[in-house]
Amino acid sequence: MAQESPKNSAAEIPVTSNGQLEDSHEHSFNRDLKCSLPVGLGLSETKITSHGFDSTKEGVVEAGPFPGSSASPKSSVISPSSAAASRLAGQGCDLIIPTGGRAQQKSGPVVLADEVKNPAMEKLELVRKWSLNTYKCTRQIISEKLGRGSRTVDLELEAQIDILRDNKKKYENILKLAQTLSTQLFQMVHTQRQLGDAFADLSLKSLELHEEFGYNADTQKLLAKNGETLLGAINFFIASVTTLVNKTIEDTLLTVKQYESARVEYDAYRTDLEELNLGPRDANTLPKIEQSQQLFQMHKEKYDKMRNDVSIKLKFLEENKVKVLHNQLVLFHNAIAAYFAGNQKQLEQTLKQFHIKLKTPGADAPSWLEEQ
Repeated sequence: MAQESPKNSAAEIPVTSNGQLEDSHEHSFNRDLKCSLPVGLGLSETKITSHGFDSTKEGVVEAGPFPGSSASPKSSVISPSSAAASRLAGQGCDLIIPTGGRAQQKSGPVVLADEVKNPAMEKLELVRKWSLNTYKCTRQIISEKLGRGSRTVDLELEAQIDILRDNKKKYENILKLAQTLSTQLFQMVHTQRQLGDAFADLSLKSLELHEEFGYNADTQKLLAKNGETLLGAINFFIASVTTLVNKTIEDTLLTVKQYESARVEYDAYRTDLEELNLGPRDANTLPKIEQSQQLFQMHKEKYDKMRNDVSIKLKFLEENKVKVLHNQLVLFHNAIAAYFAGNQKQLEQTLKQFHIKLKTPGADAPSWLEEQ
């Protein structure tokens, strides 16, 4: 005797001829479906999407308000899972919970990212500091010129700097006169060479005055040769003194300028600190006094460093200057004395002593191959 197997009432869905559900069985279907859904998911939050009975796709149950339902949608509640919590803890991920959620955020590692620096703000801050420093230094300079402000003075160092500047002006005057002498001597040597050539030409064409023109031609050529030797010595003297004045002394004076700027900044911040110390001390002024003290100490260290650098450079400059000028003055004296005494051997010996090589006339001129 065959018995019919019990059927699930949820599977029996009467359908009319046009494929619509009968209204009489709608409530029983909803009741069975509600029993089969997980706990916490209401029937009003679901809807059935059917793709037809002949489709191979399965039915999809979507969470959301049921069409035509007047009930307000309820937020879905997810039951906590110990396995999921352990996986999240192993991955080191932080749980982000929206505002108003029921779950509580657990404490975890908090990483604060560095604030991104804005280049425009940095430039603005640099301009502000530069403007403030320029204002303070300008005020200090004006106060000193008007006789109202005090300035820090190192008497010994200031005297050495004044002597150096005065000596530089005198050395520049010597260079100017030596260059004038070199130019005039070059013109005289050039004239003597031309005069010697003219005498030599006349000695060949005038038989009666052949010997007289010949003597004068040899004398002028000898004077021109000695003049070229003297000219080489003078040019070497000019080059050495020019290096001393325009490079060595100028480098020391550049350090002196930096020292003077550091001195003005030091006095400017010293004056600010003295003015703040004379005023009242309260909660508003104490931070300003502390900041001013730090700036004053920073510029004091800079001033002391620059003063030490200037002292060292002045010492080395004095030693180098004495050595260089001693050799150059001996060269200049011996060359001038030998030239005007007519001592050609002594003049040549002077150039050998100082390792001076004369340029051969026309040596710098390009060859005919280079001119092509």
